[in-house]
Amino acid sequence: MLPVPQGESRAMVDKKAQGKKNREKGAAFELKVRKDLEKKGWIVDKWSNNVSDYPEGNINLPPEEREDRKLIPAKRKFNPFKKVLGIGTGFPDFVILHPLKHLKTISGETYYKVFGVEVKSNGYIDPEEREKCKWLLENNIFARVVIAKKGKKRGEIIYEDFNQKGGVK
Repeated sequence: MLPVPQGESRAMVDKKAQGKKNREKGAAFELKVRKDLEKKGWIVDKWSNNVSDYPEGNINLPPEEREDRKLIPAKRKFNPFKKVLGIGTGFPDFVILHPLKHLKTISGETYYKVFGVEVKSNGYIDPEEREKCKWLLENNIFARVVIAKKGKKRGEIIYEDFNQKGGVK
């Protein structure tokens, strides 16, 4: 038997198969979160917008000198091999609405709570997504951004407020 080089294991990981498995699990968890929110009385819709990136070289400038970001339609992902068009690749994943029954306008219109929900199985938001969350909150697009993650118990979903997690200080 040949010796195994330092830092490698005997079982080779098939990256392609692992990526496919991770995408499937992520999509299943996203669907589970959606069903859970609907069961709790929220109106749930797939968010199809995204926050634009800073123009080239603009990120290196101090915040007060940067050109501002804006809300843009999310790019659709097309897989030519499977002939599938992935819709709803926006950030955050969902927009959720809940009617405030005790608050109505003079004309009888209902007010709603409007939150954004980002689904992450491990709850980790990378720095770019953190910046987008801050922008969405500062520009009053959403009242809150909620991060949905898996709990320690099987089937448990934990919802964390981005502000309380240390996102906006």
